[in-house]
Amino acid sequence: MYKLPALDAVKELKAIAVLTSGGDAPGMNPAIRGVVRAALSHGIRVYGVNRGYSGLIIGDIWEMNSRSVTNIVQRGGTLLKSDRCEAFKDPTVRHQAAEILREREIEGLVVIGGDGSLTGAALLAEESGIPVVGLPGTIDNDIHGSDDTIGFDTAVNTALDAIDRIRDTALSHERLFLVEVMGRDSGFIATQVGIACGAEMVVIPEVEFKIQSLCFQLANNRVKGEGSSGIIVVAEGPRPGLTYRIAQQLEENGQSPKVCILGHIQRGGSPTGHDRVLASCMGATAVDYLRAGYSSIMVGVQKGEVLDVPLKEVLERKKPLASEWIAMSSLLHK
Repeated sequence: MYKLPALDAVKELKAIAVLTSGGDAPGMNPAIRGVVRAALSHGIRVYGVNRGYSGLIIGDIWEMNSRSVTNIVQRGGTLLKSDRCEAFKDPTVRHQAAEILREREIEGLVVIGGDGSLTGAALLAEESGIPVVGLPGTIDNDIHGSDDTIGFDTAVNTALDAIDRIRDTALSHERLFLVEVMGRDSGFIATQVGIACGAEMVVIPEVEFKIQSLCFQLANNRVKGEGSSGIIVVAEGPRPGLTYRIAQQLEENGQSPKVCILGHIQRGGSPTGHDRVLASCMGATAVDYLRAGYSSIMVGVQKGEVLDVPLKEVLERKKPLASEWIAMSSLLHK
């Protein structure tokens, strides 16, 4: 269980709003439910914004009640829908969004999403003065200031379930499979999945990849009778097609790999119990922070404690994949 902050309410809020933005992540619905139920318990009206910032700038907003979030904790995706809104990068558009919130007498906003969504939240709060609290909703787990993000645990377990099935074929045919998981700029998913599934190796953006070294290691493993899982986990990387390029290079070096792209199945499905609890706690605590007069913060979790992190700090710093986890991944695959 998480240690929750003890916050004193200094503001009586009439109404707040909540939106989900960017890529969807399993656990967004429990987070929405946490916001709605916590706010209503304090007599605060709650408005849901459809399709993230795209809905906010056109006033696609509706009042929610307790029944609005009944039976959604087990559902993947987001009840409020989501979108990537390029228009929100324009200060004029953000001003328009702030005016819409003021017209509805909305005195606080909770934004659930990744780094792009949190950037929009920080700019809106800075320029308009409207209190905004962000929640880290992304399967990539790459948000600074929080040890965990909403959706990461589910994405890892979804990938593991798929790989466990792929391994049956890999072992039956003594065949090598390259399994691509999400992670354009970070290897959090790939590393955790690789360790958990017992992959022969993991390819991640944080470590330089050399095809000759890979082929040598595969051959050496076969000679020693090691690395028999037949699975290589590959983070997708910044350039599309990485896994197919690796497969082609392996073929040119005498291997016969098969490619399996897990893709967006990692975003979908029912959130794990871990993600439901994490998201629910973050959602309810976001309301407490708004009532306590906070703004321009993200609710994060560090060492089992739910706490606030300034959005400026979140956005200025990158969360690195710890070197010891990279080393552990390499060690266990030998």
